[in-house]
Amino acid sequence: MGSAEGTVEVCVENPEDRGEEEMTPAEIGDLQAEAAKYLGEWTEEEQRDWAESVTAKRRGEMAEAAFVAKVSSLGMSVSKPWGDSDRYDFIVDTEKKLKRVQVKSSFRLGKDGGYSFHAHGHSLQAYGAKEIDALVAYVVPEDAWYVFPASVFRQVRSMKLYPGAKRKRSRFEKYREAWGILEE
Repeated sequence: MGSAEGTVEVCVENPEDRGEEEMTPAEIGDLQAEAAKYLGEWTEEEQRDWAESVTAKRRGEMAEAAFVAKVSSLGMSVSKPWGDSDRYDFIVDTEKKLKRVQVKSSFRLGKDGGYSFHAHGHSLQAYGAKEIDALVAYVVPEDAWYVFPASVFRQVRSMKLYPGAKRKRSRFEKYREAWGILEE
C-alpha cells in the first residue's frame, strides 16, 4: 500500500496473526512519550509554523487519536460515535460508568504563556451537563491532559491553561491528569 505525502497509513491487524504479543499500556505510553518528545524539541517558531500548516480539523483529529491512546493506556475502553452530530467526541467505559467526553486541544503557546481552549462547539454555546459528562483538554507541546467535569464549564465558553508556568498558575491546574473524574 502506498501513501501520499503528509498522510499516515494505519493498518490494524490482530498481533496474534503475526505471532506477536499485544502492546501493554506501558508500551503504548512509551510510544506517546517518544512522539511528544519530538514536538517538545521544536522551537516556538517551528511549532507555530507547523500548527499554521495543518488544518484545525486535522489537529483535532490528531488530539483525538492521542486521547484514545492515553485513555486506553489507563485501562479504560473508548468508543467513537458514528458521524460528528453529537456534542461529544467519545464514550469512555470505566467499567463503573459510561461517560460522554468532548476532547479539545491546543497546539500553540499564547503571548501570555498560556494555552487557550474553547469550551463550546460550533454553536458557540457552552457545553451543558445534559450534553457531555466531561471535557478533556490536551496541551500538545507540554503533553499535559486536563479532565474537567461538566459542572466546571457550565457557564464558561473558554479557558486558559498554564501547564509549564512556574509563576502564573491557572485556576484549572487541579484538573491536570484528573482521570478519576471519569469514574465519578
